[in-house]
Amino acid sequence: MSSQITCVGWVGRGVAKETPDKVELSPEELQRIITEAKDELGEREAEDEEEEDEGIVSEPSANSHLVHNAEVSKDESEEAKEQGEDDELAEYDFDKYDEEDLVTANLGDSLAGLTVYSSNEQDPYITIKNTDQYEREDFQVKPSDNLILTGRAEKDCCNLEIHVYNAEEGSLYVHHDVLLPAYPLCVEWLNFDPNPGEGAGNYAAVGNMTPQIDVWDLDVVDCLEPAFSLGSKKASKKKKKSKKGGAAAAEPVEGHTDAVLDLSWNRLVRNVLASGSADDTVILWDLTQGKPATTLHRHTDKVQTLSFHPFEAQTLISGSFDKTAVLYDCRSPDSSYRTWRFSGQVERLVWNHFSPCNFLASTDDGFVYCLDARSDKPIFTLKAHDEEVSGLNLSSQIKGCLVTASADKHVKIWDILGNKPNLVHSRDMKMGVLFCASCCPDLPFVYAFGGQKDGLRVWDISDVAAVSEVFGRRERLVVNTGSDASTAAAATEMEVSQ
Repeated sequence: MSSQITCVGWVGRGVAKETPDKVELSPEELQRIITEAKDELGEREAEDEEEEDEGIVSEPSANSHLVHNAEVSKDESEEAKEQGEDDELAEYDFDKYDEEDLVTANLGDSLAGLTVYSSNEQDPYITIKNTDQYEREDFQVKPSDNLILTGRAEKDCCNLEIHVYNAEEGSLYVHHDVLLPAYPLCVEWLNFDPNPGEGAGNYAAVGNMTPQIDVWDLDVVDCLEPAFSLGSKKASKKKKKSKKGGAAAAEPVEGHTDAVLDLSWNRLVRNVLASGSADDTVILWDLTQGKPATTLHRHTDKVQTLSFHPFEAQTLISGSFDKTAVLYDCRSPDSSYRTWRFSGQVERLVWNHFSPCNFLASTDDGFVYCLDARSDKPIFTLKAHDEEVSGLNLSSQIKGCLVTASADKHVKIWDILGNKPNLVHSRDMKMGVLFCASCCPDLPFVYAFGGQKDGLRVWDISDVAAVSEVFGRRERLVVNTGSDASTAAAATEMEVSQ
């Protein structure tokens, strides 16, 4: 089965540690991790058996198109693989392999002319005698390198892969990876370190099919555990039976109770992370405490996209399967909010960092909407694709450059300057269903895509003549969305409701 890239994110240049640390576990620590893993597996098996005994059938709990496409692609790829193998092997007639005459019985005769060297130094055909230097260079992260974070799902395992991308050298490779406990659904970079006295960090928060959010240190290689986690893996979906046979109330869970579908880190108030879940809620996490500060209940179905405003620390927007988007003032989210309703389930939301009052929303019926947060009516409505628009991303520096990706297997590049969308280029990426798209923060024409097959794809869209013609001479605007964009906001922590 071809591996799937379910989510993708970028890390800006100069953020990562030049020489990452390597984990060295003591025998006691390794034994502790093994024991905890065994205990967790045992608990899961016991819970599954209990559900089977009670006749409980759990319903799907992640964004439907991603999981459905994962199952379909698995079946189709396995059938195609088996058929292809049968056709390729038929010509070799392996069924009669044992009946062939022993022409090559004297194998030694065929090897007599081969020369064996005791080391690479003596072998004249090996020009690179020592590869240690090259390995050290690949391990180091240069100031001109970007990191790309991808959630990779394969048949037997799931990983968070950290790629190194250098546009000047034209290089892209996997620097290291992390084994994940479950199918990854979203990834978000953040630099907040919850340890007192520590400076800025380099972390990736990963949401998956469990209710728990794992935060991994990207400057540490070979780690087996996350730097810290938010919430619990145990979902309190059903009531437990008491010893007397009666139904006991479900144990309270601190955090989500179902899969985490999207994450958004607040770059202005760095200790705040928002998460949307299949349990229909949005949670604002205080990373200093590692606990929920506020839980928002404005949606009636799965929350699969959300985004903090790039310049207003208190403003958050979320989108749901219930076909609505909700804008919150996080200082008083229960009373200060606004709701928009769309033609389909909301797939993606993104703020327009060049027009701070505007945001874009995409839906599962192929539409893209541009809205003003102060108005109920959309600025424009665009029929962008034939199926759900799973990727929606504005260029980091080129005003009006919008890229969309869809389950219809196409990526489209739009010029939306003046709120008059115009199609510039369309391409079938040959990646099957597309799941995600993200623009490099340092290179405004470089996008990363993830889909049903063929792994990660990085594409410099300026190589397309039509794109270069439309956007090539357009002024580049470096938008400061970091923590120094608003000194006053960054100096004080956001007041969130308890």
